[in-house]
Amino acid sequence: MLNVKAWTMSLGCWMVATFTICVLGGVVAPGLPIPHRTLELLLPGFTWISLGSFALGVVEVFLYGVYAGWLFASLHNFFARRWTPN
Repeated sequence: MLNVKAWTMSLGCWMVATFTICVLGGVVAPGLPIPHRTLELLLPGFTWISLGSFALGVVEVFLYGVYAGWLFASLHNFFARRWTPN
């Protein structure tokens, strides 16, 4: 069985770290051929880039990560219980 709390927090924090690296990359090297502004399409209310928008993005990606971790761990546990021989 997977620990749902550990998975939700792990994925939430991983998403925040990835988002922060992406934003820093876009600020430090805006000429890179990486579409950092795609974040505006994926995150409601996020605009490139202000401190308030960054904070909103951190909250949104954390919640997306928490959702993904919860869903993955819950589905894994459900199917593991169902298909594990007794």
